[in-house]
Amino acid sequence: MIYQVTLSGRTFEVELGADGVSVDGQALDADLSRLEGGPTWSLALDGASHRFTARRVGKETWDLHLRGRRLRADVVDERTRAIRQMTGGVAASLGPKPIKAPMPGMVVKVEVEEGDTVGVGQGVVIVEAMKMENELKAAAAARVVKVHVSEGEAVEKDQLLVDLAALDEDQP
Repeated sequence: MIYQVTLSGRTFEVELGADGVSVDGQALDADLSRLEGGPTWSLALDGASHRFTARRVGKETWDLHLRGRRLRADVVDERTRAIRQMTGGVAASLGPKPIKAPMPGMVVKVEVEEGDTVGVGQGVVIVEAMKMENELKAAAAARVVKVHVSEGEAVEKDQLLVDLAALDEDQP
């Protein structure tokens, strides 16, 4: 399983698998175990031993205490990250961005037509991927310039689905 772990403002890709643990592609010799059933953990990492406490404080957020320091860790699995990208759950940038397929899938429904105006978070296209229907949403208020796909069409990762443009102030 692959996780995106953000700790002290840095994001790491952590892969846990049958072959062991890797961080940002570098294999590590690691062993993690909970002590006495409480929040205290022991981590043996490349021959060094570390004890810390970890408490979940949100769905994907952990409060860690290590050597007198308090740290916050945000841990998101690969599937959740992909779904967030597909559904607009990632922080929106200023202005409209084109809607692209975040992974291969099938267009189930196109919810807009060229010339339509969409609001922040409004559904634009529904794509089935990973056996789930996911609604791709507008990150900002915009006007639909061009729809590049139709229902039933297979799409590839990063394929352009819908072009959006900023709303002109003089438009109704």
